[in-house]
Amino acid sequence: MKFQYKSNDYQQPQRNGALAGLLVLLFPVLLPSLFSPLSHASPSMFSEWNGPKPRHLPLLKSALQHQKEPNAPKPRHLPLFKSALQRPSANAKQSDLWLPLANQGWRSCAQSANNPSLPQKSQGYIQVFLDGGLNQQRMGICDAVAVTKILNATLVIPYLEVNPVWQDSSSFMDIYDVDHFINVLKDDISIVKELPNEFSWSTREYYATAIRATRIKTAPVHASANWYLENVLPVLQSYGVAAISPFSHRLTFDNLPMDIQRLRCKANFQALIFVPHIRALGDALVSRLRYPSIKNRGLDGVHLEETAYTNKIQEPLKFVVLHLRFDKDMAAHSACDFGGGKAEKLALAKYRQMIWQGRVLNSQFTDEELRSQGRCPLTPEEIGLLLAALGFDKSTRLYLASHKVYGGEARISALRRLFPLMEDKKSLASSEERAGVKGKASLLAALDYYVSMHSNIFISASPGNMHNALMGHRTYENLKTIKPNMALLGQLFLNKSLSWSEFQQAVVEGHENRQGQIRIRKPKQSIYTYPAPDCMCHG
Repeated sequence: MKFQYKSNDYQQPQRNGALAGLLVLLFPVLLPSLFSPLSHASPSMFSEWNGPKPRHLPLLKSALQHQKEPNAPKPRHLPLFKSALQRPSANAKQSDLWLPLANQGWRSCAQSANNPSLPQKSQGYIQVFLDGGLNQQRMGICDAVAVTKILNATLVIPYLEVNPVWQDSSSFMDIYDVDHFINVLKDDISIVKELPNEFSWSTREYYATAIRATRIKTAPVHASANWYLENVLPVLQSYGVAAISPFSHRLTFDNLPMDIQRLRCKANFQALIFVPHIRALGDALVSRLRYPSIKNRGLDGVHLEETAYTNKIQEPLKFVVLHLRFDKDMAAHSACDFGGGKAEKLALAKYRQMIWQGRVLNSQFTDEELRSQGRCPLTPEEIGLLLAALGFDKSTRLYLASHKVYGGEARISALRRLFPLMEDKKSLASSEERAGVKGKASLLAALDYYVSMHSNIFISASPGNMHNALMGHRTYENLKTIKPNMALLGQLFLNKSLSWSEFQQAVVEGHENRQGQIRIRKPKQSIYTYPAPDCMCHG
């Protein structure tokens, strides 16, 4: 009996152990979200909100169904259609979409009408301290070049402040090719990488500790050239150096000599290029988008030679870059409803109160009012429906340029269903290749900017500095850029009774003249967003 008792005592834990082992094996199946790769930002039961259902389900279903069983429209451009028939079916259906912009009667024209020349004597050194993200700082750099020319001064390579949101400490030399920058502008202004020893005291720390006579902190937004001549030039002449901070948006876009405007264009479109390793990684991503067979090849010399050979024997594919800025800051500041239910509304309201203490103008309006005025950023689902309505189908190669999407993969899933060939930095490059940019928001943004400039089509889901900078740069190069009609889309998405055909017709008609057609800059508008006529010439 003793032996039997011991035997039962032994078998019971064995059965329990077997059950526990079975549960361990089934656990990933029962709760897959707990075992998803963290790199995909997959939501789990511990997320701050539950993934929303598609807000525009009828339109989404119609878009998916339309892509499964497309009814080929009658060709509008028969010769192009016949040519497209020789290609894969997806390209044939999208032939009109991929056509490059025709010559619009404008060409890039950033050179001064007069021969550039340096002053016989520099009035002193100009320092600027630039806050904001990559593209806000980029505009500040170009403005600093212009102010330096106005004052006949010498520019010290601008200091880039650490962004409190992105926490990136990358310097000018980490992002831009400084030698190229200096060389391109060498006939226009003098530039130094750092102050000479006699002015080595003029640092950010020096200005942070007390009021200093050499710091200019009263520059008004969009200050005139005369303001700088009256307020900064005397400081330069007295002390030999002037540090301007803050400096973002501190130079007017109007009533400046054409030579100064052209110099801003030259700085933006010619002098500012990214450092070699950003360009090399960017070229690799572009090649992998155009030639998917080389997707997993590295950046070493042998692979680059193989890539060059592959490029010669394969027809390059076309791709769209979608800049999707839908981070928590933008979602909260917009005060719009994004379909995540009460939990999401509460989370965004708390965040809005914490960051802006309730000082958000949009909070005064209802979601319907904001959407009808085009003041809500497009969600991944909505930008996907826009692209689908414009004619892009599941064969479209889409590069997603974004930092971090609020809601992670749950928010992106509708877009991915519409465009399963969607790629991003992580899917195209290995972790080893991305090591040089990992965790550095400015370098990641620079990489997205570079890929965007090499895409066939660029579209942004919401206005912002990245959108504005790329729209201007691509206009300068006469590249196709789709600018969403935010007010129209807001009204369409509010109308729940629209059929897919009605939605598609309204979208197509509302975007006929929003695909890169040149817009002449109006007073107070940015020269970096609307480069004509300041940076462009007729003919």
